[in-house]
Amino acid sequence: MTLTTFIGFTLDIIGKILIGISVLMVHRRVMQEKKITSSIVRKMKQEQALVIIGLIFLILGYLLQLPGKV
Repeated sequence: MTLTTFIGFTLDIIGKILIGISVLMVHRRVMQEKKITSSIVRKMKQEQALVIIGLIFLILGYLLQLPGKV
């Protein structure tokens, strides 16, 4: 694998992780507003859990693919 491919692979995963972190930050900020119903807060907590699981999968997938890319 070339250095360019490795850098592209790494930047791709970093970008995906940053998007996931941004989603978590927005959810936290909206839930702090206290102007939303409890059912919406419950749904947002479910979404946050899914984002965290997705981030874990992204990181694990990157780590599993890394040896084959290097």
